[in-house]
Amino acid sequence: MVPSDDAILTHLRRGALEYCVLATLADGSRYGLDLARSLGGDGLLLASEGTLYPLLARLRKAGMVSTIWQESAEGPPRRYYELTSSGREALDTFVGVWPRFRNAVDDIVETGGTP
Repeated sequence: MVPSDDAILTHLRRGALEYCVLATLADGSRYGLDLARSLGGDGLLLASEGTLYPLLARLRKAGMVSTIWQESAEGPPRRYYELTSSGREALDTFVGVWPRFRNAVDDIVETGGTP
């Protein structure tokens, strides 16, 4: 059985989405819905908001993000997420590893593994 586009994207998201969240927070704090809009605009990185909030909770528990509540002029208070020093370190490590990984995959896909 050939996997669908959705099945392949699900597998790819599992490894990369948390680092995409950290990268999105690198320039400052953001609230959940704002993160979801940034990551889910094209449907490739984030299929639904339902996957974002458990991920944010895991990142918070791991000490990679912290949260603060802020009042909103447009409704109820919002929980803002911000990168911690541990989250910054994890992101920096990922940024160093990602190009090598991406290039290795591209090379295999483009050449079929032939040197």
